[in-house]
Amino acid sequence: MIIQVLGTGCPKCQTLERNVREAVSRLGLSASVEKVSEVDRIIEMGVMMTPALAIDGVVKRTGKVLSVEEVLELLK
Repeated sequence: MIIQVLGTGCPKCQTLERNVREAVSRLGLSASVEKVSEVDRIIEMGVMMTPALAIDGVVKRTGKVLSVEEVLELLK
């Protein structure tokens, strides 16, 4: 599983990345968490609002900092 956190590095993006890593840790997943900060790549994925979260290349949420619990729900 590849989980991508899309954002340019703002505090909200950093918080989402921390929450994703915490959720992956809690579930004991062998997932790769990737930070995508290049604007061209973010736009190519169809994201216009950051932060955003993609799982295996599919954008799941945009424009919101998900809590650890919300990320857990997406990963189950």
